[in-house]
Amino acid sequence: MDILDGVSISELKIIPHPKGKIMHALKKSDINFEGFGEAYFSEILHGEIKGWKKHQQMVLNIVVPQGEIKFVLFDSREKSSTNGKFFSVLLGNNNYCRLTVPPGIWMAFQGVGNSINLLLNLASIEHHPQEAENRDLDFFKYKW
Repeated sequence: MDILDGVSISELKIIPHPKGKIMHALKKSDINFEGFGEAYFSEILHGEIKGWKKHQQMVLNIVVPQGEIKFVLFDSREKSSTNGKFFSVLLGNNNYCRLTVPPGIWMAFQGVGNSINLLLNLASIEHHPQEAENRDLDFFKYKW
């Protein structure tokens, strides 16, 4: 499954420390940095699925510092070279990366880890309810 046009996955640095590791997330100098609007954490329980959501303006920069979360993206942008395609990635303890999602991409995610599954979104703009579109899980034919 190829990555969608405009979506990127960036390897992140983990610095070991005897009292607890340091995990990078996003720097102003990173190529994918589009500005800062807000940061929030979202927890998802094992086996639960949240989504579908599509932002019109917000760029998402997602990291999973604890647990494991499967992200599924769908490209419905008419002029995109990957229009009509899905992409999935598992982020977390064994794959600590940043997932950058541009506006116009649908996203849903599932808690895979057996304990706490926690994501951090470093969003390019502040949340505005009218800026995002939500759909039920059965809106797209994706087999979880």
